[in-house]
Amino acid sequence: MNTFEIKYQGDLRTTATHLDSGSKISTDAPKDNHGLGETFSPTDMVCSALASCILTIMAIAVEKDGIDIKGTTANVKKTMGINPRRISKIDVDLTFPKEYDSKTKTILERAANNCPVHHTLSESVEKNISFTYLS
Repeated sequence: MNTFEIKYQGDLRTTATHLDSGSKISTDAPKDNHGLGETFSPTDMVCSALASCILTIMAIAVEKDGIDIKGTTANVKKTMGINPRRISKIDVDLTFPKEYDSKTKTILERAANNCPVHHTLSESVEKNISFTYLS
């Protein structure tokens, strides 16, 4: 079980510390919500967590077949809703550095849609995942 400590720094900024490793992440309120927007916002981190989880779970799903997806990128777009203010949509565009056979594509795409963060997010959050394979 991982544990974290989050400290409010003032000026709508926090610092999260991963207690096992000492690694730190800072967040800042976005400009459209009273912040400076100088780093990731908490809702940016949620969307980043989805994309990071997708990439990780896909890599795990294909490594047993000797397939490496190193260099794959995820471009993420967050759409905020109002009343209440919340993430309403997350678009994740995945680009793979090469082409894969149809079996591998199926494994990758199923993995992407079944990562733990994807399942954790409410069904009211629209999650769109696209796949581009370069040759």
